Amino acid sequence: MTLARTLRQALTIARRDFTATVFTPIFLLFLFAPLIMGAFGAVGGMGAASVAGSNSDRARVVAIVPDAAARPIAEADTRLRAVFRRDEEEPPALTTLTASADPAAQARAAFAAKDYEASAVLYGPLATPTILYGPLGKRAAGYLGVLAGQTLAAEQLGGALPRVTVTKMPFERPSGAAGGDGGYRQSASFAVFGVFLLNLFLASQVVGTMAEERNNKVIEVLAAAVPLESVFLGKLLGMFGVAILFVGFWGTIVAKLGSFLPPETAAALALHTALPLPVFGVLFFVYFTMAYLLLGSAFLVVGALASTPREIQMLSLPISVIQMAMLALALAGTAHPDGTMGLAAQLFPLSSPFAMAGRAATSASLWQHGAAIAWQLLWVSLFIVIGARLFRRGVLQSGSAKPRWRRAKA
Repeated sequence: MTLARTLRQALTIARRDFTATVFTPIFLLFLFAPLIMGAFGAVGGMGAASVAGSNSDRARVVAIVPDAAARPIAEADTRLRAVFRRDEEEPPALTTLTASADPAAQARAAFAAKDYEASAVLYGPLATPTILYGPLGKRAAGYLGVLAGQTLAAEQLGGALPRVTVTKMPFERPSGAAGGDGGYRQSASFAVFGVFLLNLFLASQVVGTMAEERNNKVIEVLAAAVPLESVFLGKLLGMFGVAILFVGFWGTIVAKLGSFLPPETAAALALHTALPLPVFGVLFFVYFTMAYLLLGSAFLVVGALASTPREIQMLSLPISVIQMAMLALALAGTAHPDGTMGLAAQLFPLSSPFAMAGRAATSASLWQHGAAIAWQLLWVSLFIVIGARLFRRGVLQSGSAKPRWRRAKA
């Protein structure tokens, strides 16, 4: 059996599975699943935002000061709030109270006020103030401390602090430029998470096709016509085509929506990689492919050996746990890609696609990626061969996926 003939048979099966999966109403439900999940998330987010908004409208930072200091502290508050951007969370609004004979008791009473909710309360001399804060008011207390310093400085200068005219110019580091390790590591984490999430959502679809055809005896007809290795590879390639269609559809939508983002937001979300972005994009796709083939081949074995949905769930759980462990290993390796943890993540076959996707963002060396892709292809081949043999011995020869020791007892 030549390699060309095996590939030809696999592509025939892949085309069959791709057509049978895509041209069904269920595929539309699968294609728009992120939109449905996003809609549920948006509803929950709006509910949480409305609750948080109602609480933030009542939240206050309170300054108990003499009447003479009320105006200077309000002006200082206005100057400080001018440095916050629209997308940043500002401290609660300022409320000033005239100091009474016992400002400490007045500060404690401010937390029981009915017309607002005090996050932090300042009282005493501005040079040595005392600030009380609630469970979530530590940041607000820090703001009141800075506000007291600004007000005191303005009073000592005999008026408002001098205004400084600042020219702000954004700087974007060119892709591939030296330095920027923090940006590279952030992009590396994005790459690792991207490969993981795509495979978590897409690779598990392979289980259903194999289990369904096994129960319908279709897999036995295919196995009688072509080698099982061709069947397994063809099913992997067919479902991978479905995954590519899914990624292409949503990738195009996200890219179009990204063009409407404000320039500042787009710059903050931009990737900074050691390799040029086109090269990084190609490597990201290659490692997504390798991770899909590795994980998909493992799920193929699950679908081949399991005969009921319950067995599929029981066998899929260890694979999902291992996948989470591989994610943790790859993320730990991105911090020190040349260290022991990083090298272990790059060499272990199940974590290698994740770790090398992160490596593409932090290293400009290309020979390592060629070696890693060859290493991962070797393991994909081994997984397919081992899965085919397990299926042949466990199912085709006995008609049952139960291990031999269990059949012997029966």
